[in-house]
Amino acid sequence: MIISMKKILIFFTIYFLMIFDSFGVETKADSAFVLDFNSNTVLFEKNSDEKQGPASMSKLMIIYMVLERLQNGTLNLDEEFLVSRKAWKYGGSKMFVNVGDNVSVKDLLRGVIVQSGNDACIVLAEGLSGSEENMVDEMNEKAVELGLTNSNFNNTTGWPHEDHYMSLRDIAVLSRIIIDKFPEYYSLFKLHEFTYNEIHQFNRNKLLSIDGYDGLKTGRTTQSGYGLAASAIKDNRRIISVVNGLNSDRERINETKKLVNWSFREFINYNLYKSGDTIHSAKVWLGKDPFVPLILKEDLTVTVKKRDVDKFEVKLIYETPFLAPIKKGDKLAELHLIEKDKTVIKEVYSGKDIYKVSRFYRSFSIINYLLFGVSNKN
Repeated sequence: MIISMKKILIFFTIYFLMIFDSFGVETKADSAFVLDFNSNTVLFEKNSDEKQGPASMSKLMIIYMVLERLQNGTLNLDEEFLVSRKAWKYGGSKMFVNVGDNVSVKDLLRGVIVQSGNDACIVLAEGLSGSEENMVDEMNEKAVELGLTNSNFNNTTGWPHEDHYMSLRDIAVLSRIIIDKFPEYYSLFKLHEFTYNEIHQFNRNKLLSIDGYDGLKTGRTTQSGYGLAASAIKDNRRIISVVNGLNSDRERINETKKLVNWSFREFINYNLYKSGDTIHSAKVWLGKDPFVPLILKEDLTVTVKKRDVDKFEVKLIYETPFLAPIKKGDKLAELHLIEKDKTVIKEVYSGKDIYKVSRFYRSFSIINYLLFGVSNKN
C-alpha cells in the first residue's frame, strides 16, 4: 500500500506581472505593444491584436526567411541574385539596384534593413523562391509555424493591401524570435547608414543614435500612419516596443522612448532558475535513489512591478511519493506562479533516471511499511 499525498511548497512571495493594467502610462499611438524579452512578459498593450496595415514593419518576415536560410547553411552572404525588371521598377522606398545587376545577399539585407528597399525585397524573394508570389506563400506558412495568429502576407514589401496585415503582438513576437534565434546576424539592425550604387541613405530608425537601442524596423503608409518596432537593452535586460498609427516620425520616436523608459523604470526582472537547476528533491517510493531532482527545461525569469514586489506566490505542486521507475524528462510537478486570480503554470520534470529496486527489496520495503508504518512523508 502506497500513500499518495499532495505536496505544496511555497518558495517565496513576489509579484509576477503577466498581463498588466496600463495604469500609469498612456500613448498617442492607435495601437501599441510592449514586451519584456527576457521573461516574455507583456508590459503594455493597446489594440495589440487588431489586424492592421504594418507597412514596412512586415519586412521583418522576409528578413526572417533570409536569416533562417543563412543559419541552416542553404544560403550564404556572398551569394548573388539577379535584379529583375519587376524589382528595378518597384515603387516606394528603394535600395536603387539596377536591372540586370547581380547583388550579394549581404548587400540586399542591408538594403532592406537600413534603406527599407522594396526593390531589395523583390530581388531576395525571386532569388530564394523563384517569384514574389512563391515567397509570400512561404511567408504565410512560416507565420503559422511561428504562431503569428493575426498575420497574413500579400507581398514581401509591406505595400498596402486589404489582405496584407499583422497585429502588433505578432510583430513583437516575430521581433523577439529574430533577436533570440539569429544573434550572429542581429547586429545588421544596428547599422546607421548604407551606401549602394553611390547613393548614401540613413537608417530611418533614429533611435539607433540613442545608447541601448539596436533595432528593428520602421514603417509608414498613408493608411496606417507611422509605426516602429524597436528594441533596447539596459543592464542585460531587453525591451521590445511596437507602436503604430502615429502622425509623424517625431511622434513614433517619442512614444517609443516613453514606453521603453517607463518599462525600464517601473519593472525589475528576477532570474529564478536556469534550465536544469534542481528546484526541489522529492521522495521516491521503491527506487534505487530515495529522491528525484525536480527541474525546469528552460530558464525562468519573472518580471516584477517594483512597487508590488511582495504580492506574488510561487508554489511547487506535486503528488508524493513518486513510484519508481522514473525516466529523466518525465513530467512530475507544476510550478504555479500566482497573482491574485491569475495563475501561470510551468511544467516541472525529473532531472534523472530513477531505477526500481530489486524484487526482494521491494517485498522487504512493502512488508516493512505494513508492519511498522514507515511512510514516505517528508
